[in-house]
Amino acid sequence: MYVKSAYPHFIISISFQLKPEYKLFLNLVILMIKKKKIITVLFTGLIFLLSMTSIGIAETTISAEGQYIFNTLAFYIGSVLVALMAAGFCMLECGLVTTKSVSTIAAKNVGKFAICSIVFFLFGYNLAYGIPEGGFIGSFTIWSANSSIETGYSDSSDWFFQAMFVCATVSIVSGAVAERIKIWPFFIFAALMGGFIYPISMGWQWGGGWLATLGFSDFAGSTLVHACGGSAALAGVIVLGAREGRFGKKGETKSLVPFAASSIPLVTLGTFLLWFGWFGFNGFSQLQMGTFDDVTAISKIAMNTHLAGAGGVVTGAIVTRLLDRKTDVVMMLNGALAGLVAITAEPLNPTPGLAIAIGSIGSLIMYFGTKFLERRGLDDVVGAIPVHMFSGIFGTLIAPITNPNTSFGTQFTGVLAICTFSFILSFIIFKTLKLTVGLRISKEAEKLGTDVAEIGVRAYAIRD
Repeated sequence: MYVKSAYPHFIISISFQLKPEYKLFLNLVILMIKKKKIITVLFTGLIFLLSMTSIGIAETTISAEGQYIFNTLAFYIGSVLVALMAAGFCMLECGLVTTKSVSTIAAKNVGKFAICSIVFFLFGYNLAYGIPEGGFIGSFTIWSANSSIETGYSDSSDWFFQAMFVCATVSIVSGAVAERIKIWPFFIFAALMGGFIYPISMGWQWGGGWLATLGFSDFAGSTLVHACGGSAALAGVIVLGAREGRFGKKGETKSLVPFAASSIPLVTLGTFLLWFGWFGFNGFSQLQMGTFDDVTAISKIAMNTHLAGAGGVVTGAIVTRLLDRKTDVVMMLNGALAGLVAITAEPLNPTPGLAIAIGSIGSLIMYFGTKFLERRGLDDVVGAIPVHMFSGIFGTLIAPITNPNTSFGTQFTGVLAICTFSFILSFIIFKTLKLTVGLRISKEAEKLGTDVAEIGVRAYAIRD
């Protein structure tokens, strides 16, 4: 009954929007339908479709309002997908730490998600996007909306999208320093990282700052997000030191049995969530969805992103089988993330085959980078530094291979500036926190577990 009653109203509504020749055709079709001459209707429809090329039935360009709607929708969909990565980081970290630290990881991840969003609203956004052309820093002012058709999209949707990138950047640090950092000093660092360090360095390129003027290119943030977060993580790992008992007195790597991952299924779930979120991270960094070229680009970016991740998985499996005699699932999962990070700097221009190659090389860099850190006695619990920093630098440096609008020298300059800025400021913050409020939990608390010492909630409990 609903369909029958709604159908005439639909016909009437669209008839007012048609040209006279189309109204004539529509009336003819309605008449034949009433007389149940279905074959005639189909034949007439075929003739109409064949004549569309000469008549010119529709415009090929969307109106300004239509583009505004589609662009805003792109920001919204992308934001939700990138927000999903917060859950991915949380699950991955919860799975890779020991069972006595899982609740702490959950608290850290939901806490920094909220903190970073607030500080980015208060001053982070305008520090990034209030930069004068070719400048270095924006203004310490609260975000405000000024949406109009001329902007091409809703300002609120833009803020939402960019805020999710802030949360992702700080999440990189969380896993690397897990199981020995106090939760409130970490929250302080998260506020400074999300509200100050990341927005300023990101604004150098995406905000139209000096790197943008120089010609630096980083499409979705291999360096601006991932290497920036990885550099901060490296600073934190150095200042904090390794977990008690992780390395021998002479720096030799001990068995990881006492530090066994709490749940490999959780790590796998986290990796998949991050992988799925990456389609928003990379794909909707196109920032527009109102034209044929834009949606075609989004589709190609999604394909290349996926293939790079797949290449990373396969390479992680092969290299561990050949060198370690075991097919290491953690290296496969981190290989996927390393491949995704590597392609993020330039996901549009590479061919599908080259995307697989980029992801595979990113995975190799992650594997040997992990071994390098272990030999140096640097305890990165989740492998955040080799995944995000090392692979992110690689992806950014090779962008000129497929992007003729930048150069290797410019890319190197951008990578050096962002990583140095993030590392030095993060090192200073971590050192200051260590000397003032304290940064690391006590040996007794570490032995007991951060869930008991810091949170008071056990993630896993054995009950009778």
